Amino acid sequence: MLERIFKLNAKKTNVKTEVLAGITTFLAMAYILGVNPSILAGDITGMDMSSVFLATAISSAIACILMGVLANYPIGLAPGMGVNALFTYTVCLIYGYTYQEALCSVLISGLIFLVISITGIRKLIIDSIPKNMKLAIGAGIGFFIAFIALKNAGIIVASDATFVALGNFKDPAVLLAIFGIVVTMCLMVKKVNAAPFYGLIITAIVGIVLGMMGISNMPSLPNQILTTDYTISTLGSCFSGFKTIFTHSNWFIVVFSFLFVDFFDTAGTLVAVGNSIGLVDENGKMENIEKALLADSVGTVVGAIMGTSTVTSFVESGAGVAAGGRTGLTAVTCGICFILSIFISPVILSVAVNAVTAPAIFVVGILMAQQLKDIEWQDVASAASAFVTIIFMVLAYSISDGLALGFIVYGITMAVSGKAKQVSPICWVLIIVFILYFCK
Repeated sequence: MLERIFKLNAKKTNVKTEVLAGITTFLAMAYILGVNPSILAGDITGMDMSSVFLATAISSAIACILMGVLANYPIGLAPGMGVNALFTYTVCLIYGYTYQEALCSVLISGLIFLVISITGIRKLIIDSIPKNMKLAIGAGIGFFIAFIALKNAGIIVASDATFVALGNFKDPAVLLAIFGIVVTMCLMVKKVNAAPFYGLIITAIVGIVLGMMGISNMPSLPNQILTTDYTISTLGSCFSGFKTIFTHSNWFIVVFSFLFVDFFDTAGTLVAVGNSIGLVDENGKMENIEKALLADSVGTVVGAIMGTSTVTSFVESGAGVAAGGRTGLTAVTCGICFILSIFISPVILSVAVNAVTAPAIFVVGILMAQQLKDIEWQDVASAASAFVTIIFMVLAYSISDGLALGFIVYGITMAVSGKAKQVSPICWVLIIVFILYFCK
């Protein structure tokens, strides 16, 4: 059966290799089980942490299994970093959306993604967005989530004199976060697979030991190791968001932001991983790409219904590919690991404090910022729009505002430089919409 579904012999692999690769991919992604609830749940959104954890694990499992069975790709999926920050800190905190409305926005974006995945519109949209803008948005999100990690850990604090400043380095929780960042970066330098996950585990263990020594604000193990509560309070709450979401004048911007980040993050990951294992032919086309995008979009729809932000393909899947993963059995194994993680959710949630999760978030920001190297900085028009996108994502504390301003600057600089005809009609439509949004 496995041979028939995954074509193991044709891919020159075997069950043992694929299973080990799937476990490796899961370990590389497992930090999201602690990080995603720490970002989405809490006072800002009003979402329950345990529910977000279950939604994260279940939607990831379903998306991974679909990716493996439908597309036969060795790629793991889970709620994406960056887009979860967009959900909480921009859509809910700044724009004032309820979490039900935010989940509704995620659902709409997932449904749109589903339609364009099965109709072939995907290529038209990808070609319409300039490469430098795609890269700038990815890098900008990297800086944004790194800033959030530093802020939540207390390493960066507010200041009346300078707006921001360094925090209290005598605070044990701050020191634990700094320790975790250093350890995780060292693991990355040593090219350790799943460095964010191992960094999180090491930081959590040190924090638990310090907590046992009487130091405050440290993580601690729960009394009950196995969970018995499988209630998901956010299940189906996205549908109630339809009652009020369209009363927000910027609902289109929010939906587009979710769609844009998921769309191009997924495309970039699929191409990067596909190139490394020979899924891309001499014409640059990937086999089963439509099925892979279908699995990704269904994952987002399921995630929204369960109660989490956009589910997307994870670049950490490269760790499983490096371990020998070549087929969808790798992705299915990863999905099964997500299911098994549900039974130890109290352990994961008990250590999901800011000091422990901040290092993983911070180093993911480093990885995302590496896209800066491919931006055409010598072209002033491209450099200006890229820079504005990145800097305003951080300073305006809003991914979508940075994205919108970047598009506007791109249109202006291209027009002034006499290259207006090189801007696609779809891109001009978006620029006009963004201008109207800021003029409202």
